[in-house]
Amino acid sequence: MSPSESHPITIQAEEISKLYGDFVAVRDISFSVRRGTVAAFLGPNGAGKSTTMKILTGYLTPTSGKTRVLGLDPTDADQRLELSRRLGYLPENGPLYADMTPDEVLEFFGSIRKIDKLPAAKERVISQCAIAQVLHKPIYKLSKGFRQRVGMAQALLSDPEVLVLDEPTSGLDPLQIREVRQLIRDLGKTKTILLSTHILQEVEAVADEVVMIMEGSVVFNGSVADLREDKSIEERFYELADGKNGRGAGPFRKTDSKKESN
Repeated sequence: MSPSESHPITIQAEEISKLYGDFVAVRDISFSVRRGTVAAFLGPNGAGKSTTMKILTGYLTPTSGKTRVLGLDPTDADQRLELSRRLGYLPENGPLYADMTPDEVLEFFGSIRKIDKLPAAKERVISQCAIAQVLHKPIYKLSKGFRQRVGMAQALLSDPEVLVLDEPTSGLDPLQIREVRQLIRDLGKTKTILLSTHILQEVEAVADEVVMIMEGSVVFNGSVADLREDKSIEERFYELADGKNGRGAGPFRKTDSKKESN
C-alpha cells in the first residue's frame, strides 16, 4: 500500500455527465483523488478535461452525477462558498486584470478572500512562483510564462488544501517548467493536486496517479506504473487512444437518445 492510500479522499467524481443539447462534453466520469497525491488528468485537447475541472470547482453544474471536494458539494451555493476558501484553481489561460501589477493582483485576491496575514501569504507565493522581478510591472507587459506564474501565485495565496490546475506549464520555457514541476511535487506531499495535461512527459515528471480521458469518457484510472505496464507511457497512450477511437463517435460525440431518455 502506498502512503497516500491511507489518506482521505478529497476529490470524488461519481458518474458526472455534461450535455449541451446533442453534444456530450463528458459522460459518466468517475474517479477519486486522495490527499498527498498528484493526479494527472491526461487527454488530448477537446477530450473534456477543462469541463470536468469546471464542474469539480463549481464553475459548471453537471447534467447528472455527483461531485464532492473536501466533502463539499460544489453545486450547493453555501458549500461552494466554503469550498472556495479551501481550494486553489488555476484555469487554462487564467483570468488576470491586465492593467494591474502582480502585486496588485495578489493584494486584490487576498482582500476579497479575506486571507489572514496577507503580507506573509504574498511573500510566500512570490517566492514559490519566482515573480519578484516582475512584481510591479503591469500584467499586459508580461510574457505568457510570467502571466502563468502570477496565475499560479494567486491560486496558492490561501495555502489551499486542494489545487486544481488546468495546463499549469502552458507557455513556460524549459527552466520555468522544471521549477513549476518541482513546486507541484513539493506541494503534492501534503495537498491534493489534480492537474490537466496533454503532455506525456508531464505525467512521468510529476504524477502519482493518472486519469486518462478520451472523447468525454474515462479510459484509464490508476497509478503511473499501472498505466505504463511493460511499455512506455507514449505507447500505452496511443493504445488507449486507438482503442477508444475504434469505438467512439469521433470529435462530434452525440447523445444516445434512447439511453438519455431512460
